[in-house]
Amino acid sequence: MQPIIQAFFDIRTGTLTYVVYEKAGTAAAIIDSVLDYDPNAARTSTRSADAVIAFVREQRLDIEWILETHAHADHLSAAPYLKRMLGGKIGIGESIRTVQGVFKKIFDLEPEFQLDGSQFDHLFSDGERFMIGALEAHALFVPGHTPADMAYQINDAVFVGDTLFMPDVGTARCDFPGGDARTLYRSIQRLLALDPDTRLFVCHDYPPDTRPPRWQATVREQREHNIHVGGGQGEDAFVTMREARDATLGMPTLILPAIQVNIRAGHFPDAAGNGTTYLKLPLNAL
Repeated sequence: MQPIIQAFFDIRTGTLTYVVYEKAGTAAAIIDSVLDYDPNAARTSTRSADAVIAFVREQRLDIEWILETHAHADHLSAAPYLKRMLGGKIGIGESIRTVQGVFKKIFDLEPEFQLDGSQFDHLFSDGERFMIGALEAHALFVPGHTPADMAYQINDAVFVGDTLFMPDVGTARCDFPGGDARTLYRSIQRLLALDPDTRLFVCHDYPPDTRPPRWQATVREQREHNIHVGGGQGEDAFVTMREARDATLGMPTLILPAIQVNIRAGHFPDAAGNGTTYLKLPLNAL
């Protein structure tokens, strides 16, 4: 059964949110949602998530899953808000525990913050199969960008997170804590070994000035044209390129607020005694 896929592009962060649903039913999943965040004012809003909610209600869909491909460093997740408004279980790969362990130390999080992924409703293991109504899906472990990246395959569509970008943009960086270029290359090869007509849906697009945003390419297109791994690029050459490129990149604008929220499944820390919620800015830590 082919899924129907509706994409929402957030131009501020270059993020793609997807609603995936049955053709002859109402069951649906939301993948990689966005909570709008103004870093200058430290103010959140739900404009992007509300557009998703409006679509879901217009189509009369029933949300069963709110899926995260990884703990994003470039935007905050709207998963708790979507769950409150639409229902569904928040899921991520089970290796989120590793990411939580790294960043609990960096942010000096409260002692009671658990490193077991219990902030999420479900932790997927590699190869785990699950259902979205009559749609069969399965989780693919694709670490490298972070230690916990998960792709989700639903029939001929795979939502690859930050593992791959569009062919003319390349691949994700690997210099965040726990990232590894060699591991990313091997994860990408797992995706490129799929049927050539498999559709790969990216989590971000940073388009050149010559084209509008895009978010879908086939395995064949990625094999042949991806500027970092296409044309049979070897592992050692990729690692050399990726590590050199990463050394020139600055940290994403939202990494400090995003990570400490996203490892909590999109929840914010408890409010302080004055009723205000605070995030931390660790100096010289990244």
